[in-house]
Amino acid sequence: MNRPLNIIFMGTPDFSVPALKALAQNGYNISLVITQPDRPKGRGKKMMPPPVKQSAIELGLQVFQPENMKGFEIRDKLEALKPDFFVVVAFGHKLSRELLDIPAIYPINIHASLLPAYRGSSPIQSAIMNMDKISGVTTMVMDTELDTGDILLKATTFLSDDETAQTLHDRLSLMGGELIIETLEAVVNNKITPTPQDNSIATYSRMLKKNDGKIDWCKEPEHISAQVRAMTPWPGAFTFINGRRIKVMAVRPMGIKTQLPSGTVFSCDCNEIRVSAGNSSIAILQLQGESGKCLCSEDFLRGNRLDTGECFL
Repeated sequence: MNRPLNIIFMGTPDFSVPALKALAQNGYNISLVITQPDRPKGRGKKMMPPPVKQSAIELGLQVFQPENMKGFEIRDKLEALKPDFFVVVAFGHKLSRELLDIPAIYPINIHASLLPAYRGSSPIQSAIMNMDKISGVTTMVMDTELDTGDILLKATTFLSDDETAQTLHDRLSLMGGELIIETLEAVVNNKITPTPQDNSIATYSRMLKKNDGKIDWCKEPEHISAQVRAMTPWPGAFTFINGRRIKVMAVRPMGIKTQLPSGTVFSCDCNEIRVSAGNSSIAILQLQGESGKCLCSEDFLRGNRLDTGECFL
């Protein structure tokens, strides 16, 4: 193909930005960037543009922000641009078959898992919650069902023992930017054949809710640690003590066994709060109280009385 590839990009959050920048930096013609409308954020509910819009404006690209992807006007607008590809990353809108048929070559999605594992909206958190050793990103040809399209390429990464949703998000986001360039080059040069997913081994990751962060101290320490890391930064792991909501930011599983009920504080020494959990115990290293500041346990205890024998619920 002698002319520059014409791409319509669709994405919304921070995760989408590296892919958009990679396309621009590698000389692809991005004829349109589609993202969600500006939304009110913060205590003042000030209207804020999505990260993709901010990046697109910095790159000098045309931005389109529809409330949804339905209607003849949307279809006609996209058809008129005659795209070779759609590149879709965490867009947040479903595309109909009518729209998916518009690109001359493929509509391609970048998904933050090694498909068919963790189809759905929270693949990063699911990988950490399940204590997986490997994660990655996948490029696929989009279809109308959720993350079921034929696979183009994958890239993998190992998860560290202290991996959080934030650190994995940031790494997979950059990997997605690299992988989309590799994918487009492979497709154009006929070096890749889309491979159907094995639906029999597919797993799903549902949309997270705020209450998914509530800690169950009856679980084993390793599982609580995974939950805390998976819920960082959102929705955040939390617990209650004496009617107060406490956000738990970092923990460390311990090998100390106790006969105390799960959730019971049995030590506030050594710059950590030690709590019985499951059949063993866990140390809380960082937490956030009503002040709204993330504090190490030692600093937290200076301003918040916590006695041994008290119980997190």
